[in-house]
Amino acid sequence: MRVLLYPEFDRLEIADVALTPLAPDEVRIKVAACGICGSELESMKTRSPRRPPPLVMGHEFCGTVAEVGSAVRDQPIGRRVVSNSLVPCGHCVRCDRGDTHLCAKRQIFGMHRPGAFAEYVNVPARCLIPWPENLPAEAAALAEPMANGIHVVRVSKHLPAATALVIGAGPIGLFCQQALQVLRGSKVYVADLSPERLAVAKKLGATRVINPREEDVVKVMLAETGGEGVDLTVDAVGGTITKKNSLDALRPGGASVWIGLHENTVSLDTYGITLPEKQVLGTYAATIQELQQALDLMASGKVDALSWVQRFSLEDGVTAFQRMLAAKGADIKAVICP
Repeated sequence: MRVLLYPEFDRLEIADVALTPLAPDEVRIKVAACGICGSELESMKTRSPRRPPPLVMGHEFCGTVAEVGSAVRDQPIGRRVVSNSLVPCGHCVRCDRGDTHLCAKRQIFGMHRPGAFAEYVNVPARCLIPWPENLPAEAAALAEPMANGIHVVRVSKHLPAATALVIGAGPIGLFCQQALQVLRGSKVYVADLSPERLAVAKKLGATRVINPREEDVVKVMLAETGGEGVDLTVDAVGGTITKKNSLDALRPGGASVWIGLHENTVSLDTYGITLPEKQVLGTYAATIQELQQALDLMASGKVDALSWVQRFSLEDGVTAFQRMLAAKGADIKAVICP
């Protein structure tokens, strides 16, 4: 089969590889679409040891059932399905309490097992849910990043979110924005350095957009909230300055949710967290229930995962990666459709 292979650091190529034999509990999926995730772009940029080549990446995907393992009984050939991005073990203490996305033995497609930048990928049957008939492939594939936005809402649901600031208008930031608008009814402000990405955020319903090159994000948010700060911030970048801004723009008693992974070690003013009783919440991935909710929101038309997304063939996969790495103009999100 044809794949987009990451054979060594700093290089991608189209290659032919043999099909991987099916385990008894697995389904072979003919891939219809697979989104390029920011974490994969970051891995390429930084030579991340979390994704050591040689590797076929890709964990945001949908497709049709082409073959089933000997123990699979409930996945007929031809069924349209969407896959979870990770495979939980299903029986550790974390899985037992419902935190399947935090499974101690989780395997992530395109990291611990072959991913979906390929014509076919093997998936345990328990990781699949139906792909709604009215959703195009390039939208269904993005249920996984949308589910990340839903998970942000879930981990912060114990706090008010009448006002929110999303820092970073990349794919995850735009999905977090939409999740907050749809599920919490939040008035969402969005900050980003790209005018094109801010235009998309505005089109998707942002109350106001802020370009840090032109305005001070914290000062704008304090002015917008009578000097108090917003209820909730989401850092979808993960840089030193964005983490600082995500805290400084909060009201006392507010919460910042960190989902961006750009920089790891940062210096923080901890008094600025303790004394005003602010909360910092980490968030990672999503459960299969949140994946289903993402598909439902997309299918109902409440979430837009099409108008700002670009489609590429598998043969153009190297070009797609290069364009998303450059991140110029309207190149925000690419979906590869084998």
